[in-house]
Amino acid sequence: MTPASCYQIEGLSKSYADRQVLQIDRLEIQRGEILALVGPSGAGKSTLLRLLNFLEPPSAGLIRYGDWEYGPGGEASLATRRQVTTVSQRPVLLNRSVQTNVQFGLKLRGLRDATQQVERALQQVGLAHLARQQARTLSGGEAQRVALARAMVIQPAVLLLDEPTANLDPYNVGLIEQIVRTLNQEQRTTLVLVTHNVFQAHRLAHRVGFMLDGRLIEVADGQTFFDAPTDPRTAAFVRGDMVY
Repeated sequence: MTPASCYQIEGLSKSYADRQVLQIDRLEIQRGEILALVGPSGAGKSTLLRLLNFLEPPSAGLIRYGDWEYGPGGEASLATRRQVTTVSQRPVLLNRSVQTNVQFGLKLRGLRDATQQVERALQQVGLAHLARQQARTLSGGEAQRVALARAMVIQPAVLLLDEPTANLDPYNVGLIEQIVRTLNQEQRTTLVLVTHNVFQAHRLAHRVGFMLDGRLIEVADGQTFFDAPTDPRTAAFVRGDMVY
């Protein structure tokens, strides 16, 4: 594994009962990059994120994270799991204030006096003025930014984003994309972004991977992926054709 690698995947598969939903021969995710995963629904993108977050073990194969290896029947240590966090399409917020929601992860880590960290995270997502408002009264875009602040405040090495701007208006999409871009540039956070929006992948990602039927069809730098894909299925997807 090269020093620049964050994850290295080899022969990875995931099955539920008799149905295989993921089969990736090889994938390396570099430290500090933004990798976007695109493809139709059911392609295995969210399943891959769950494995990268150590929420489920693979059925076969291996995930190397730093110097640590994760395979079938494995369980990640608490210290390892704390380095990776996910923001989902529909985040679950506590029925408490915005400030309490953002502070939640820090309290789980035993940091009771974290007012400055919480304030800084809320400023980064443009919600400092709503710190005392009840989180469940927020708009969809505001709630998603609270979820981002809650993830950012614990300073993860890896942030996994599962359709973070789906169903949001263009204003909030732009805000969240800028937050993600700044987080990557200033803190060198490694980001893996699952999105159906190829334009978003084009705007944000250093590299883009196309998934179909549980397999990783092609991975390339952004310009190559969109301008000169090597696989005809990738080319069809980029053109906007229906690919299943």
